[in-house]
Amino acid sequence: MATATTTAAPGRSEAPGAAPARTHCPYCALQCGMSLAPRDDASALPVEVSPRDFPTNRGGLCQKGWTSATVLRATDRITTPLLRGADGELHPASWDAALDVVASGIARVRSEHGRDAVAVFGGGGLTNEKAYALGKFARTVLRTANIDYNGRFCMASAAAGANRAFGADRGLPFPLADLGGADAVLLLGSNLAETMPPSVQHLAGVRSRGGLVVVDPRRSATAALTGDPEDQGEGLHLQPVPGTDLVVLLALLHVVVVEGLVDEAYVAARTTGFDDVRRSVMAWWPERAETVCGVPAERLRHVARLLAAASPSRGGGGAYLLTGRGVEQSTQGTATVTATVNLALALGLPGRVGSGYGAITGQGNGQGGREHGQKADQLPGYRRIDDPAARAHVAAVWGVDPETIPGPGMPAVTLLRSLAAPASPDGTGGGPRALLVHGSNVVVSAPNADRVVDGLRALDLLVVCDLVPSETALLADVVLPVTQWAEEEGTMTSLEGRVIRRRRALDPPGEARSELWILAELARRLGSDVAFPTDPAVVFDELARASAGGVADYSGLSHARLDADEDDGGPGLFWPVPAGAPDAGQAGAPHPGTPRMFLDRFATPDGRARMVAVDHVGPSDDVRPDAPLYLVTGRVLQHYQSGAQTRRVPELDRLVPAPFVELHPVLGLRLGVGDGDRARLTTRRGEIEAVARWTDRIRPDTVFIPFHWSGEGSVNRVTTDATDPVSGMPEFKVCAVDVRRAAGTQEVVA
Repeated sequence: MATATTTAAPGRSEAPGAAPARTHCPYCALQCGMSLAPRDDASALPVEVSPRDFPTNRGGLCQKGWTSATVLRATDRITTPLLRGADGELHPASWDAALDVVASGIARVRSEHGRDAVAVFGGGGLTNEKAYALGKFARTVLRTANIDYNGRFCMASAAAGANRAFGADRGLPFPLADLGGADAVLLLGSNLAETMPPSVQHLAGVRSRGGLVVVDPRRSATAALTGDPEDQGEGLHLQPVPGTDLVVLLALLHVVVVEGLVDEAYVAARTTGFDDVRRSVMAWWPERAETVCGVPAERLRHVARLLAAASPSRGGGGAYLLTGRGVEQSTQGTATVTATVNLALALGLPGRVGSGYGAITGQGNGQGGREHGQKADQLPGYRRIDDPAARAHVAAVWGVDPETIPGPGMPAVTLLRSLAAPASPDGTGGGPRALLVHGSNVVVSAPNADRVVDGLRALDLLVVCDLVPSETALLADVVLPVTQWAEEEGTMTSLEGRVIRRRRALDPPGEARSELWILAELARRLGSDVAFPTDPAVVFDELARASAGGVADYSGLSHARLDADEDDGGPGLFWPVPAGAPDAGQAGAPHPGTPRMFLDRFATPDGRARMVAVDHVGPSDDVRPDAPLYLVTGRVLQHYQSGAQTRRVPELDRLVPAPFVELHPVLGLRLGVGDGDRARLTTRRGEIEAVARWTDRIRPDTVFIPFHWSGEGSVNRVTTDATDPVSGMPEFKVCAVDVRRAAGTQEVVA
């Protein structure tokens, strides 16, 4: 290991000028455009947030976006490295001392347990540059196979399904604004009105035409956009039994096949596998489906006919099928995505302007974060890590021998489950003994979270890079303070595959540093001769070279080109953007980007989409006599992900200060759990408590809890860590639960 020397502080910007910085919201993948204007009042927030007219938000922001500057001055912002002392507490330390502890701890674990005993867990909020550098660091400096990220909790099933069908995974392979012209939109498992409020304006056209169909066991704010639930002319809300969305889709395709609504010419010309799919859906006639999913057979027929009438082959104005976490976070999440794709292909939607299939990415850089090396099985450019040609290409960019790049590692849930697991009697195996966490709060966001906490506590070394003392950071041996959105330069990739610029508006507080600097310093201390530039523009140029020729090809992009595009009024560029591939209409011009994918062919060897037969199995943890209800989880308007940021915004925390459990009044009366009582929820993983809220917007066999909190109401302490066999996605969205009135509350009076 190289001997540490005193580390110089990285370059810091001059005081920000008067011109507002054009950037994007730090939260979801909508990446709403905003401007940050410096404020002179030292007692106020450092910047003033105002929305920009950007294609995704069109001048709007949600409550989280409007209050985002508050997090820049969080009262408990970490501004110096922290080391855990002999007294068990975290204490301020110098960067030299902290990095020396990290480097020596990594070296010790590798020496005693091997390279794979050091693991890395990343985040879908990191910029493309930081995500790329983290993957490169894991594979060239640590040389560990064990890197994955919290995007495995977000887009894994959608990615697996899209890759299998289309040969490429871009959440929305079309601009979000395209939804505005559709005659029908089927939205499965997504509550856009609360998770991405500015996006709802893109549904105005289809709502006015009565073509919005929302599938959700709750009558969420998004489901309510369909209008009167009894009026089929105002859109439709289908309210299936939790865990049976796949049955809904199989029944819809059954109707399309039986009633002769398939776009046979499109299927013959652009797909393979339809004969197997056609046979498989014959078993799911609507009346049988109704007995499983609870959606009336005639409603299933109505939706199938509505989608078919909107399809291009029947002269309609276009149709879109969209999936979200509600159907993807399941042990049959990939199968559900595949069934959605099969339905879209049968109707002739993907690869046509004005129609298509897409998955709604959740985290701010959930798309870019999985494209450039954080996933256990991928290299930059969305290349497979077990592809010899991909390994050779990326190794050449990194300046290493391809043979030194590790193979595929463990997906996120398996990785977390294996932490500190003992070796076998012969000394082989064993789980990671050291973990580096970047941009993730797994104590709140991981399934079966108490088990994860046990694993974290048993590690020899836990290092967390964060901006606030999250629940995960509070368990760490070393906490490294990092910059956040308004304090850094970089790029993000939105839910549409639009690559956009994040811009620095102010200096970070105290000793906070960028992960790019931290990784470079650790690489030096660990004796690596692999270059780790710290200038985000230089890192992006390297990322672009590494991605060249890959599915997610950024090689025609740079910070300078993205800046020039915006200066000319452009809103970012959609990948793939290959270098040296001029626009056919303008000889010599750079590639203009790809707003709409698959118009000519799919990204498969023969250019055809793959249709794959799937069938319903059901949840891994289904209802039973001792747990007769379904537990579903999700988000609320005011909070984001684990709540580590939004719970530190007083305006948002006052609105929703604590977790709650929604249940139907009929269920509340039957259980003796009143509105406002404390309810105790028990699953096979343990127990939690939260205040009960009665609502008629949920099925009487289902309860709902948002997942943004830690402590006694942290719902992910009791969710199952069973995973999809294809994607590794955990089954957050459904498990069996017993609900009772907690001790000390009042009896319900009917």
